[in-house]
Amino acid sequence: METKPKQTSVQIPANLIGNVFGKLDENVKKIEEAYGIVVVNRGEDIQITGNPDALAKADAVLQKLSAFAQKGEIIGEQQVNYLISSHGEADFSQIEKINDDTVCITASGRPVKPKTIGQKKYLDQIRNNTIVFSVGPAGTGKTYLAMAMAITAFRNQQVNRIILTRPAIEAGEKLGFLPGDLQQKVDPYLRPLYDALHDIMGADTYQRNFEKGAIEVAPLAYMRGRTLDNSFIVLDEAQNTTPEQMKMFLTRIGFGSKAVITGDITQIDLPDGKRSGLQDAIGILDNIEGIGISYLTARDVVRHPLVQKIIHAYEKREARNAYKDKKDKERKIRQHRRHQK
Repeated sequence: METKPKQTSVQIPANLIGNVFGKLDENVKKIEEAYGIVVVNRGEDIQITGNPDALAKADAVLQKLSAFAQKGEIIGEQQVNYLISSHGEADFSQIEKINDDTVCITASGRPVKPKTIGQKKYLDQIRNNTIVFSVGPAGTGKTYLAMAMAITAFRNQQVNRIILTRPAIEAGEKLGFLPGDLQQKVDPYLRPLYDALHDIMGADTYQRNFEKGAIEVAPLAYMRGRTLDNSFIVLDEAQNTTPEQMKMFLTRIGFGSKAVITGDITQIDLPDGKRSGLQDAIGILDNIEGIGISYLTARDVVRHPLVQKIIHAYEKREARNAYKDKKDKERKIRQHRRHQK
């Protein structure tokens, strides 16, 4: 028996409706499409028509959007998509509180805040542990938030310097074949770290601290043989470390230091047969006090919404391939057993 459409209403202050509804009502159209409901603006009284289950979900999402707007957030596609995908999760009721966590203010005056529950948990892991591994796909804010925490610790004099590093292995390229001297060879690999520093600190402040030695940006190989005290260290693109390199890096960490290791284990550029140091370390160091592991997912992507769809498409393909490989392996085992008979 078909359920008759029902109607409910949500109260949203008139001065917030434009922000909540979005340009040309784009935000509300997404909610209507997601839940199969109809939303009508009656002043501050927002009427929703649809089946009871959809009404409850749409009501909850609109309430959260209104809470975001009341905190001064400009509502966009990312927030709407995130709320729709997160409805029903255990932490949904706490979502509007994530924006209360301002990590720092960028040179342009923009506050750096978590945009998802996953990002909020990641920041809390950094605050509560000496070493944190952050694993997740592109666009989840792994590196940028780590940089923001590093700069905040430096500004608050909790550390004396910031050290940012990456393995110089990308997409099969070899440093020796690149033009220029050593610094020119490694700069392209470290450019995303420079960009984040400039954005948060400002180019002039970064340059002053760089010249004083308070900020160091270098390839991972430069870490060998050192002891890094009173430092905030960020190892980026850690999926491209070998287990030996990862062990070398982790044993550099000295007193008063904090380290964040970030990477995406779906984008490993190591030669075939080489195990990722990031995967290896997570397996070995899980459940050790003082070490946190943060897993971010496609739901935590804060780039263009198309990035989420791209990640989901690749994940589906990888799941299909894994299933096929499993079936092929089972088939070969059966064939082998038949031949033995």
